[in-house]
Amino acid sequence: MGSPSSASRRQNNLLFLVFIMTLFFYSIPDKINLCSDQSSVSPSVIPYKSSSNTSSLETLKLDGCFSFDNIDHAAKDFGNMYHFLPAAVLHPKSVSDISNTIKHVFKMGSTSQLTVAARGHSHSLQGQAQAHQGIVINMESLQGPEMQVHTGELPYVDASGSELWIDILHETLKYGLAPKSWTDYLHLTVGGTLSNAGISGQAFKHGPQINNIYQLEVVTGKGEVVTCSENKNADLFYGVLGGLGQFGIITRARISLEPAPKMVKWIRALYDEFSKFSNDQEHLISKNSFDYIEGLVIINRTGLLNNWRSSFNPKDPLQASQFISEGKTLYCLEIAKYFNPNESDAMNQETESLLSELSYIPSTLFLSEVSYVEFLDRVHLSEIKLRAKGLWEIPHPWLNLLIPKNKIFEFAQEVFGNILTDSSNGPILIYPVNKSKWDNRTSLITPEEDTFYLVAFLSSAMPSSTGRDGLFHILAQNQRILGFCSSASLGAKQYLPHYSTQEEWQTHFGPKWEVFVLRKSTYDPMAILAPGQRIFRRK
Repeated sequence: MGSPSSASRRQNNLLFLVFIMTLFFYSIPDKINLCSDQSSVSPSVIPYKSSSNTSSLETLKLDGCFSFDNIDHAAKDFGNMYHFLPAAVLHPKSVSDISNTIKHVFKMGSTSQLTVAARGHSHSLQGQAQAHQGIVINMESLQGPEMQVHTGELPYVDASGSELWIDILHETLKYGLAPKSWTDYLHLTVGGTLSNAGISGQAFKHGPQINNIYQLEVVTGKGEVVTCSENKNADLFYGVLGGLGQFGIITRARISLEPAPKMVKWIRALYDEFSKFSNDQEHLISKNSFDYIEGLVIINRTGLLNNWRSSFNPKDPLQASQFISEGKTLYCLEIAKYFNPNESDAMNQETESLLSELSYIPSTLFLSEVSYVEFLDRVHLSEIKLRAKGLWEIPHPWLNLLIPKNKIFEFAQEVFGNILTDSSNGPILIYPVNKSKWDNRTSLITPEEDTFYLVAFLSSAMPSSTGRDGLFHILAQNQRILGFCSSASLGAKQYLPHYSTQEEWQTHFGPKWEVFVLRKSTYDPMAILAPGQRIFRRK
């Protein structure tokens, strides 16, 4: 594909000028009350003057409290591209604090323009957890019943929507159990991932995290606290799962568990042909053979296999040392097999048998054995290293796509052959999942085909750069990819979607749009919740 048209360039320039934001901001101790301990103020933030709408919040009787001044921290997220200052931040200590606040705003009716956004670990990308001149709920301050792990034939854990998945992992492991489906990064809140989907390399086997939930406690846009499940208030249950925060704030979840392994056999191997790579991935997910299957696209990386040696051992050290990755586009299969120490011999035999069926480059096979916790929390180690280098708190213009299986080769040819040719600005994940494992009753939108691929461009932008590693270039690149998906009619869908108009959202939801709108009018008729998604306007 050639360079973008002049109209496309103008559009990208506009996006850049309007949406590029500064680095992370933190707020100084609050002047109204001492609910939070954030520090520092950004001079670039335009202050919001309190009105009668916000001053009425001070009359609410709460277990927690509000902050009204120096709340810049609530206008930042992991994406670092959007910066919308709220009027107030609620630091709830109970679910009733959240309920009473939303109920108060709902009763204001059309006399108020206040909106409410739940903010967990602030890992959203485009301001989805922000509320311009509204109320941001700091979910991490929510206190409630401790995690309750229930063993038995169908084990589960009851956890607050504000809990981090890493903490759920550590607590459930005390009982020899763990959730079935994960995200690649575990320092995210339960409510945050369940409002989207929660996808990782286990999704081909267990579906996303939203497929592994028995029950939710939700605060709706009317301030009602509702318990819902497949058999009770089912419409709200399925609407909230993957519902982008539009119908309610998740305050508690009952999460399905399974016996947890002690160890993980972690394997990587390279391919130089996309067709062989994707065929092997599809073969493996059809066999239900491994416990985790993902993949990476690696473009023009120098010394790739030498970098792997810090965590993996080459099957053939001599051949691996002679492999040249520079100047090539390579495809990395990443797979894992869970096991317990007493199962090691049988696991190794099964793994060798499965590997013999694959078409990877033999000299690039690398293997490792790590603990289950070390494997699941692997991205956190990268976070620590990036933070130390000052490369974590920078713009992240990520693009996540779901591509139908029958279009993935066409997509790969164009994107990895013409659009991304010299390098990438971060990891590119690519792996297939089985739609049969995904419940179509949830609000999550996926392609129509039975098998589709997650393709995630996890780019990082250097704040001061105007070159290929700068935000403008990456945003323009993302637009080229989206433009190709549209012009080639690939049937792609965005995961963690971001659109500017309701018409685009209607196209995204397709035949599910009417149901989505009906649920909004039922559970959040004033369009109070999650304004940062930019789907509905406050009434």
